[in-house]
Amino acid sequence: MHLNNQRWLSMSFFVFFFTWGIFLPYWTGWLTSAKGLSVTQASVLMGVGMIARSFSTFFLFPYATRNMSLLRVIRWTTFLSFILALAYLPESPFAVLFGLTVLFSSIYPIILPSVESGASLLMQNERIHYGKSRSFGSIGYTVALLLIGTVTAIWSEQAILYMMIIGLGMGLIFFFQPAPVALQLHPVADSAAQKGQLRVLFANKSFVTVLCIAILLQGSHASYYNYGFIFLDDMGINGFYIGLILNIAVLFEIIFFTQADRLLAGVKTSTIFLIAAIGSTIRWISIFLFPMTSVFIATQVLHSVSFGMAHFAFIQYISKNVPNQLIASAQGVYAAVAMSLSIAILTFPAGYLYDLSPRFAFLSMAICAIGALILILGTKQQISRKIE
Repeated sequence: MHLNNQRWLSMSFFVFFFTWGIFLPYWTGWLTSAKGLSVTQASVLMGVGMIARSFSTFFLFPYATRNMSLLRVIRWTTFLSFILALAYLPESPFAVLFGLTVLFSSIYPIILPSVESGASLLMQNERIHYGKSRSFGSIGYTVALLLIGTVTAIWSEQAILYMMIIGLGMGLIFFFQPAPVALQLHPVADSAAQKGQLRVLFANKSFVTVLCIAILLQGSHASYYNYGFIFLDDMGINGFYIGLILNIAVLFEIIFFTQADRLLAGVKTSTIFLIAAIGSTIRWISIFLFPMTSVFIATQVLHSVSFGMAHFAFIQYISKNVPNQLIASAQGVYAAVAMSLSIAILTFPAGYLYDLSPRFAFLSMAICAIGALILILGTKQQISRKIE
């Protein structure tokens, strides 16, 4: 049973991140090339989609987990995402694409905090290794990146949508297979207590502190995610090599996650955050000081620290300090605020600074990381407190 649960989680991460590796890097490009939108129109769609995503993971996801088992939430969101992806097939005017994208962005990303909540539950109940399974997510993401590169070279950009439909179809088949018992349990029906879940979390100083650190550390990737490709493109690097350079980060992320449980088993959450903040600061300041391809490639290694360690620290904090019934709410808040909203909001000033000079965009990210560093040093004692 133990092995099966570990394997189920690994496959869940793989299946989701395979589709994420299509959606995140290629969806804007697909909207412009296959659907004929201008870059501005596509950016508006993706921006509004990102805001819709943060709202749905903040409100819709905890609401769903209060009324359904985690497994049913995963199954329903995958099914609806599959149907919405099919709805993209016919030619549609901008208004229809707008509505579809808002709906798709509201429902599809909920699969991730659902699987992450499942991981936290299994960590509490079954003692599974989080990093080991999460590394399969990074592998799925890499496979998608390489596959899309190949597929679009052979066929047209329209193939991006077909790959997304195939990926979600695979997810649908997989999630309707037998799953761990912990994920099938229906939530406890004390609705008064449940409605106050977000209140309980936000009333807790240690949770708010950890969330703020996560917002600063994950948000510090805004320039990298949005302008990393353009930054390398402006340096005259071939598109194929840009793909390879960006994959270095994912490769080190995979290596980190496979070893994380072993390496960080006895390490305090505050210490992991501290290393993440130092690594993040070094990463963005290096690109600011030396805006060269060689330095950018070298700093890709630090993705395992700036992203990987920050993410692992938050997951470790949740599984150690947050009671069972609050896990889904905590994951929803993290996915909405630290992984979506912070990046969406910081993209605007980063874009303005990028126009002034690409270096300034990365300097602003270093300022976020330094902010996190100061916060961690000032609140080390608080971070390890349990939520009762």
